[in-house]
Amino acid sequence: MNKDRLKDIPKDMLKDMPKDMQNDMPDMMKKGKPGLKSIDMATVKRLMSYLGKHKGKLILVIVCIALSALASAGSSLFLGKLIDNYIAPLLLMKVPDYSDLIRAIVFMAVIYGVGVVSGLLYNRLMAVISQSVLKEIRDEMFEHMQTLPISYFDTHTHGDVMSHYTNDTDTLRQMISQSVPQVISSVVTIISVLIMMLVLSIPLTIFVVIAVLLIMQVTGKVTGKSGRYFIRQQEAIGNLNGYIEEMINGQKVVKVFCHEEEAKAEFDKRNEELCVNAAAANKYANILGPITNNLGYILYVLIAIVGGALGIYGVTNIGLTGVGVVTLGTIASFLQLSRNFMQPLGQVSQQLSSVVMALAGAGGIFKLIDEKPEADDGFVTLVNVENVNGELKETDKRTHLWAWKYPREDGTVTYTELKGQVVLDDVDFGYIPEKIVLHDIDVYAEPGQKVAFVGATGAGKTTITNLINRFYDIADGKIRYDGININKIRKSDLRRSLGVVLQDVNLFTGTVMENIRYGRLNATDEECIEAAKLANADSFIRMLPDGYNTVLKGDGSGLSQGQRQLISIARAAVADPPVMILDEATSSIDTRTEAIVQKGMDALMKGRTVFVIAHRLSTVKNSDVIMVLEQGRIIERGSHERLIEKRGKYYQLYTGAFEME
Repeated sequence: MNKDRLKDIPKDMLKDMPKDMQNDMPDMMKKGKPGLKSIDMATVKRLMSYLGKHKGKLILVIVCIALSALASAGSSLFLGKLIDNYIAPLLLMKVPDYSDLIRAIVFMAVIYGVGVVSGLLYNRLMAVISQSVLKEIRDEMFEHMQTLPISYFDTHTHGDVMSHYTNDTDTLRQMISQSVPQVISSVVTIISVLIMMLVLSIPLTIFVVIAVLLIMQVTGKVTGKSGRYFIRQQEAIGNLNGYIEEMINGQKVVKVFCHEEEAKAEFDKRNEELCVNAAAANKYANILGPITNNLGYILYVLIAIVGGALGIYGVTNIGLTGVGVVTLGTIASFLQLSRNFMQPLGQVSQQLSSVVMALAGAGGIFKLIDEKPEADDGFVTLVNVENVNGELKETDKRTHLWAWKYPREDGTVTYTELKGQVVLDDVDFGYIPEKIVLHDIDVYAEPGQKVAFVGATGAGKTTITNLINRFYDIADGKIRYDGININKIRKSDLRRSLGVVLQDVNLFTGTVMENIRYGRLNATDEECIEAAKLANADSFIRMLPDGYNTVLKGDGSGLSQGQRQLISIARAAVADPPVMILDEATSSIDTRTEAIVQKGMDALMKGRTVFVIAHRLSTVKNSDVIMVLEQGRIIERGSHERLIEKRGKYYQLYTGAFEME
């Protein structure tokens, strides 16, 4: 264990930390000491660009902050004049005249009133500005997230991504709505108070400045430690959220394999990491206020002593307004100004920790926004056409006749009817370039053919369909769709021509009708119902409390797995795509229901090119071509009867399946 890295952890926390946690701490400390010096100015500039869109409101905020700060400082300066010019003379009068004093008090009340109104106004404005900025950032983040490739979500946990939308944006909200105006107010207050102190007494001001510099040396060290742990706290929160999301999704698996204790142990470990960093961050942040306040009280006493001595011994006082002696009013004003001078310094020190934490969160957000979007160099688009005297004409109407719109270099446009011919020619692919998982894949799917992929788990069946969708790009070879290289087809149009029914069903919060219409947003209710009937989902949907208007929540948790799958099949049916990909589409349906659904599926597949992935070989018997994959290679291909006659791998899989049944 590297003890040098453990020295930054408070000893009282390290003492109570579990041994395995202590052993892991060196790894947690590898990121160094990201204190105030590590503030990324690029992140600051980027945040300022968002704030810059609200220039008018920000100018008004700064004006209000300045008025509030000046009102606070001005009232302290006026306190000296109130004592020397209004209260002290009254003590010598036999018949005091309070009219001047009352006018002076009213004037002070007006000053305080301006400060209160200004403070209220700038706080309200900053709340509006902060929420507007956060809305813009969330919109940009979500919009960009839709452009990211599937590989991004394969390599980042959902909880970590969600943390950007929740924890990171919340720290930004606190910084923009609270920390930034507080820092601006403090800076304006410090400058104005410093000027007013110089007006009263230059020697006392020099004494205060020297004392404050010494105090800042102490608070700077505490602030640096606090900021360092706040950054680690944000990272630990994202790590913990990712694990929680993973455990929620896999809760059934955890219970089936009695993995509760191991899951709790891993959670405790990650939670302990968060606890250590959060406790250290808040420990230093919480002691900063008392340290600053107590040092301020000491300075207050010292100023009273020094100022009193100067007044008693009649030492000449030098101020910006002239030379004189230290009066009781001068000492009272200076004491009040010294408090006003120390308070914003303490506030700035406390807010800097929040700023560092918020900038760490902003860095994570901008990292997501800066992720390279999914590349799309396609220029061939999918359009509806109609046949006019043997010539294809583009139309906005839904004609059930599709064509590829292919722009030529000479400015003309060629329309190629979408027939559904898909060819994979000598394709190689690897999720990482160093490890190829598909080798020499050749697939020839003619229009209207049903092509099945079978083989052991991990053989590469789903990977092939992902390549057809261009979720990933191939390493070598060609994939052609109606003779067009799919790299030339715009991805959105390519995927619009492909209907996909996945093994893992995703339903969304909304009515059953809305979930079916997700396949084609402009589909009518009648078309959605027809699609449900085609998938044999209509009967159970009508038995739901509100039929097609039943609201599904939590990914359709109130439905059985089979019912959820039937809705997803209906969703694909309403899209009416020319090519279908069925990835274990009936795996969650019982054998009896499968036979019923299969008839609907056959009707859905009629006239379409279909790629089927199935472990139940009985569902692919009627396929035109069956391809057997093993370790990323096609080892057999042919019809069911031909493959049975060969008595090869397919024969073993098929007969073995029936033996197990």
